[in-house]
Amino acid sequence: MFYDWTGRIDEAAKGKRIHQVVENTHINEVVHAEDRAFGIVGFESDEGVRRNKGRMGAKEAPNQIRKMMGSIPYHSSKENLIDVGNVTCDDGDLEIAQVKLAESVAQLIEKNHTPIILGGGHETFFGHYLGVRKALGADKKIGLVNLDAHLDMRLDEQPSSGTMFRQILETDANTNYLCIGLQELGNTEQLFATAKEHDVTYIMEEDLEPLEETYATIDKFASEHDVIIYTICSDVINQAHAPGVSAPAPFGIHPNTVRLVTEHVITQDNFISFDISEVNPSLDIEEQTSRLASYIVSEVLSGLNHKGKPPHSRFKKEELK
Repeated sequence: MFYDWTGRIDEAAKGKRIHQVVENTHINEVVHAEDRAFGIVGFESDEGVRRNKGRMGAKEAPNQIRKMMGSIPYHSSKENLIDVGNVTCDDGDLEIAQVKLAESVAQLIEKNHTPIILGGGHETFFGHYLGVRKALGADKKIGLVNLDAHLDMRLDEQPSSGTMFRQILETDANTNYLCIGLQELGNTEQLFATAKEHDVTYIMEEDLEPLEETYATIDKFASEHDVIIYTICSDVINQAHAPGVSAPAPFGIHPNTVRLVTEHVITQDNFISFDISEVNPSLDIEEQTSRLASYIVSEVLSGLNHKGKPPHSRFKKEELK
């Protein structure tokens, strides 16, 4: 079922808002795009969060983020945005739902659309990755870039929102993992040991600045892979700005830092796809977190539409503190 996009309309005004541009399109009816185009797909699931003993409600996020996005201006002269609807996980069969998400992601890539995936718990990322791998084949080197307070490399036998990166690294030798914004108090010694075992590159929250060093790490990581795929776990953001998440972060990073890091990742030449996960509308305060997520997604679209031009988001260093 498709989301009914609505929003403000400015009569006789130049330019359009997102709800006026996006076109609901069945995944099997997506046509090949000659120029850069984007495909939104939602993942209505918090089964992975349930298995990880987190706070439920993330499955409500895809449509809530769409609601917040509707009236945001779309900064492109092209109407190059489609929405292929939601993949749902209502029966507890997370693995099947992740495969279905992968099918949508793969078809979007094959039709020259950049997938923009709205989670869902962070188990969203495993389906995201599976789709990229399916589209590219087994031989391409995929760099996994995760903006997150947590490593998500638990040793639990049952897959969840906390196991995805270990699952991928254990089964796919052509992948590597960069985690940005990691918090010591959000990860056990076992998680750090697992990261070391798999040669994970990570940047701690307190080491993000100076951002030039973070950018250099991202550049080096991207240069070592055929493509990079990017995921934001919303619990990386300071709780004051993102209260509606499964695992709030009192020491999380500022939204402006999220914007700058995100801009740097998505403008890499080999960036291919993006997801945002772990927004939980049922725990939110006056739609604060879902609104923030909607602006992050909209800036990704704007940044990709303006790739190669001067970026919109530039902040003085003192504003990030």
